[in-house]
Amino acid sequence: MDSWRRLFDRADGWDVDEPDVSAALSTVRDDRQAASDAAEERPAPPVESGPARVVADADVLAADLLVGGDARRALDPLRSHSWTTLLSSERLLADAEAVIANLADPDLAADWRERAAAWVDLVSHPAGDHPALATAYRGGAMHLLSFDDRLLSAKAGATLGSRLSVSARHPRAFATLFDAESLYREVVGGEYPGADRDPRE
Repeated sequence: MDSWRRLFDRADGWDVDEPDVSAALSTVRDDRQAASDAAEERPAPPVESGPARVVADADVLAADLLVGGDARRALDPLRSHSWTTLLSSERLLADAEAVIANLADPDLAADWRERAAAWVDLVSHPAGDHPALATAYRGGAMHLLSFDDRLLSAKAGATLGSRLSVSARHPRAFATLFDAESLYREVVGGEYPGADRDPRE
C-alpha cells in the first residue's frame, strides 16, 4: 500500500485546481443520482458527537491528493494525531475515487482509496442521503469540511446548527482554527505530547 508521501508525489503530474475538483464531483453525483437504484445501506445508529471527529466531503478528499493547498493543510493535522478521527463512508470514498479517476488516473484513484480506507473510520448511512451530511450525523462529527457553498452558506449553517451538532467549514478555516494542544486537553486530557504520527506515512 502506498504511503501518503508516495501518493502525493504521483499526483503532482496533473494540473488540477479546486474548481476542477468541485465540478467533477458535481458530475459524479449527478450521474450517480440519475442511475441510483441501489439497495439502501443499513444505517448505523448515530453516535455521540465529539470535537475530534471530522468528516471531509469528497471534494476535500480529492483535493487533498490532487491539489494540496487548503485541503491538505486541513487534513494533515488529522493524519498527525492518532486521537483524532476522520469519518467517511463507502459512498464518500467512491465519490472521491471517481473524481480522482476522472481528473487524473484510475490506478492512482484505486491506490488512493486503499490508503484512505485504511485511515478513516467508516460509517454506514442510507444510500439516498447526502454522503457527507449523513456521515457527520451518523458518525458524531462536529466538523464537516467542504468546498460546497451550499453547505457553507449562513442559511445552511443555521439549519445544520439547529438539527445537528456539526459545523460546516471551508478547509482553510478549519486549518486556521485547529488547535491541537487545546483539543487534546479537551478530548484526551493532560499535557499535549505533540504529534504522534507521520502525516506522510
